[in-house]
Amino acid sequence: MSAALIVIDVQRALFETSPPPADADAVLERINALADRARAAGAPVIYVQHETRDGAMAAGQPGVDLDLRLTPAPGDRRVRKTTPDSFLRTTLSDELEAAGASRLVICGYATEFCVDTTVRRAAGLGFPVTLAADAHTTHDKPHAPGARIREHHNATLPAISSFGVRIQALPAAAIDFPAGGGA
Repeated sequence: MSAALIVIDVQRALFETSPPPADADAVLERINALADRARAAGAPVIYVQHETRDGAMAAGQPGVDLDLRLTPAPGDRRVRKTTPDSFLRTTLSDELEAAGASRLVICGYATEFCVDTTVRRAAGLGFPVTLAADAHTTHDKPHAPGARIREHHNATLPAISSFGVRIQALPAAAIDFPAGGGA
């Protein structure tokens, strides 16, 4: 099975904050390592970037840009979105079809919104999903710290079996992209 790496919303307006998202530096390092392994195996790397109508994440604003600590490479793909669902009204399905991707590795921001929604939508579309368990993050919230939110999603998303495809959560270091793009 050919895999694609989907990196969701790792953008300046979301990471250049005080305080930053939980475990942000380590998450960024893990995302870069995943992207390097994916590219080395010939798997596509797709950066999904959220845009809003106005504010720091409006089209053309620096906040929409990828975090400066990411290491995108020529040939990586970009997809723009306006909802938590990386598939809704975007070119993501077309990118995956063109790449021949049949399973997804997902990481990025925000665990409880865009990552969660995209994992569920991908499984609903029939894609087996590997959630990079330590390569997604969010900001602390009044009800729970970001690390706890990540832990919760790492436990609950793989428990969903009704989509008929497997959702698993693995540490980024345990995720391989065998030659030819499999995972």
